[in-house]
Amino acid sequence: MEGVQHARASGQPIILTRRHRPLLQRHDRRDRRCGGNVDCSLVPSLTQAQKNAVEELLRISSIIDELGDLFHEAGERLYLVGGSVRDALLGGLGHDLDFTTSAMPDVTARLLSRFTPTTWDIGKAFGTIGALRKHDGQEWQIEVTTFRADAYEPGSRKPIVAFGDNLADDLVRRDFTVNAMAVDVRTREFIDPHGGLEDLAAGLLRTPAAPEISFSDDPLRMMRGARFASRLGFRVAPEVEAAMKSMAERINIVSAERIQGELSGLLLTDSPRAGLDLLVRTGIADHVLPELPALKLELDEHHRHKDVYEHSLIVLEQSIDLEKARGHEPDLIGRIAALLHDIGKPATRRFEGSKVTFHHHDVVGAKLVTKRLRALNYPSNVVKSVALLIELHLRFHGYSEGQWSDSAVRRYVRDAGDQLERLHILTRSDCTTRNKAKATRLRRAYEELEWRIDELAEQEELAAIRPHLDGTQIMEVLGIGPGREVGEAYKFLLEHRLEHGPVDDEAARQLLLDWWAKRQS
Repeated sequence: MEGVQHARASGQPIILTRRHRPLLQRHDRRDRRCGGNVDCSLVPSLTQAQKNAVEELLRISSIIDELGDLFHEAGERLYLVGGSVRDALLGGLGHDLDFTTSAMPDVTARLLSRFTPTTWDIGKAFGTIGALRKHDGQEWQIEVTTFRADAYEPGSRKPIVAFGDNLADDLVRRDFTVNAMAVDVRTREFIDPHGGLEDLAAGLLRTPAAPEISFSDDPLRMMRGARFASRLGFRVAPEVEAAMKSMAERINIVSAERIQGELSGLLLTDSPRAGLDLLVRTGIADHVLPELPALKLELDEHHRHKDVYEHSLIVLEQSIDLEKARGHEPDLIGRIAALLHDIGKPATRRFEGSKVTFHHHDVVGAKLVTKRLRALNYPSNVVKSVALLIELHLRFHGYSEGQWSDSAVRRYVRDAGDQLERLHILTRSDCTTRNKAKATRLRRAYEELEWRIDELAEQEELAAIRPHLDGTQIMEVLGIGPGREVGEAYKFLLEHRLEHGPVDDEAARQLLLDWWAKRQS
């Protein structure tokens, strides 16, 4: 261990090999420099990080040794790099492995084809060749990228792809020091020219080059910093945050698809608040999601309404807790809806005497979120689902003071459709009152609603509420062909189904004939 520490202090590469394992186990020096909002218990010390790396490299040694031999025999260098090294140091290396190499993409493709029959070259233009290998009963997804030296030109929306010829230039162009470490697959030499290991132990996000250079090369790194702040629980170095503030407008040259990817990645972390706050604090959100900072409404002097921005973050946090409690995987649609459910409030705020109102902010919010999510090129199913949830998020409160009739329950379920479970989570999460009595009353009222839904579901097919007769049957009963009258008849039967529940076929046919007779007369 003394050799490891000396190498780090002298700036020389650190060698992590099997012989270090007992030394690491005996060495218990704590070297934490946590601060800010970082939970030190989540961040390993230098010693623990080094131990983690040895354990993880030993675990995957058989598969990376084979790869290393292939590239070595071809006269090429191969390094485990970036997130894979970071995750190994954190003790959580998965089955997705990232490598960088001196080999050009065509050479990489040829070598990987000898390693596994399953390869792909979708990222070849950017120097990346992918492969899938089954080993020891597990699937390993591998990406090998040629040393990179690409950057954005001023005003460009796409990076210029340029391949480098050495590891040092590749690492200095990476986003953060904790992602700018590498391990030589052949020799197990640990290469950390920018102090990423110490930053990892300190829970700190710094850039390998000056942040202004790094963010100029790729402005999306500013959003990536927000994602890592949430995912890893790290704080952003002061000079990095300052650069984000001064360069926030440069994010506009990045394509909507790449921004969408980072925003989604941030929202799907366990604790997205830190990253969202960073985007708002630095002004980046003003360009990528301006509706979020717009929620920071200026409070009136009498504080007649709550802080909408803070409320929205709490609703997001509570929805994540409920999502987990109800056994769901991280849900992007539900989380976007929770964060932006009050997006219509700034446009609808009115002062009426001693009260502040936000009439129809649900409807306005649904329209605003549709426009924003389309601008970010989210899939249409995501846009429609989020908009529906926001449009319906106040529906429960129209019934919360009284008893739920069967017809009200049916309409609630029908309008929510396949978003019902998400609507349950959003509506329950949208209670942030400090009034315990009110919170308890709302919780019980919603429990009653869910109970009524379950009760009716046992009696009726609530999940697929439809009229008693379909279009073909309607035309048969009435003796008419396709046309406007069929749609009107369908609507009549649907309203009857919602209001009164199911009836048998004979009764449905008589209802339809009676309606038709009245309509004809």
